[in-house]
Amino acid sequence: MGFKDKLERKLSRLAIPHLTLWIIIGQVLFFVLHFSHPNIISRMDLEPPLVWAGQWWRVISFVLIPPSYSPIWLFLDIYFFFLIGNTLENTWGSLHYNIFLLIGWMATVAAALLVPGGAVASLYLFGSVFLAFAFLYPEFVIYVAFILPVQVKYLGWLMWAFYGWMFLTGGWSQRAIVFAAVLNFLIFFHRDIINRIRYGHRKMVQKAAAAVDAPLHRCTICGVTDQSNPQMEFRYCNRCAGTPCYCMDHINNHEHRAAK
Repeated sequence: MGFKDKLERKLSRLAIPHLTLWIIIGQVLFFVLHFSHPNIISRMDLEPPLVWAGQWWRVISFVLIPPSYSPIWLFLDIYFFFLIGNTLENTWGSLHYNIFLLIGWMATVAAALLVPGGAVASLYLFGSVFLAFAFLYPEFVIYVAFILPVQVKYLGWLMWAFYGWMFLTGGWSQRAIVFAAVLNFLIFFHRDIINRIRYGHRKMVQKAAAAVDAPLHRCTICGVTDQSNPQMEFRYCNRCAGTPCYCMDHINNHEHRAAK
């Protein structure tokens, strides 16, 4: 067993299984509490000045802020988060999923504290979970409004476009948060992204080479081409379905031999 395997085996004992479920339980709990304690949420968000003033719990509690205060939307949000988070954990294992969220959380907190620009929500952290899911399962279908089927990869592209727009048009604090939101994704998938780019480039080169090498004319009857027999002339019959090509040896035997 190598050093990496030994390290992963030791760290696996520290991993929190079903982390998505525990986060959801916390969000539901504070959703219920905010009805009896309306000010509790305002003491949970990640506001850098208050964190520097000593309210350190905000660096953790902001993750447990409910994504919505409508029971219906809350149910939909936590159901979808559980679906994609649980799928990632089953795919990677609890340790890697924990590390993915840990990197995203640390990056978000660091960006908020070092480049302050107002309260920071957990939307960006959970957005990285969605981007990872969309990258691994691009063909997965989501029914928007329970009616319109959309493959998750298209929603992932929209999120990337949204992040790109924010990065280009926002201030430095927004840029820092956007960078933090995708940092864990880039760390986990940078090799796959590079391999896909290389594979796509290779396919384009192969298609271009095939297009250059492909013959311009091929006889439908005998298969002779302008490359195998450069002296041969070819004709196309526009009276046949598909406008087939014929060499001069077979055009006269064709039923439409008058075609040019």
